[in-house]
Amino acid sequence: MADREVEEKIGEGLIRIGALTREQAEEILALQNGGDKRLFGEIALEKEFIEVRTLIDYLRTKGV
Repeated sequence: MADREVEEKIGEGLIRIGALTREQAEEILALQNGGDKRLFGEIALEKEFIEVRTLIDYLRTKGV
C-alpha cells in the first residue's frame, strides 16, 4: 500500500510559513471549539491576524 500524504491543516500551514503565531492559531481554535462555525481563515481575517493576500497565496500553494 502506498503512503498517503497527510493533509496539512490551515493553521499549521500558516504557522509554518510565519504568517500566524501558535497563540493566534490556538485562539481561533478555541473560538471554533466554543461554537463559532466560521472557517479558520475567516476568523483569522476578521481578527486581522493575517491579510487576505497571505490567505489567498497560501491556499493557492495547496491547490485550492
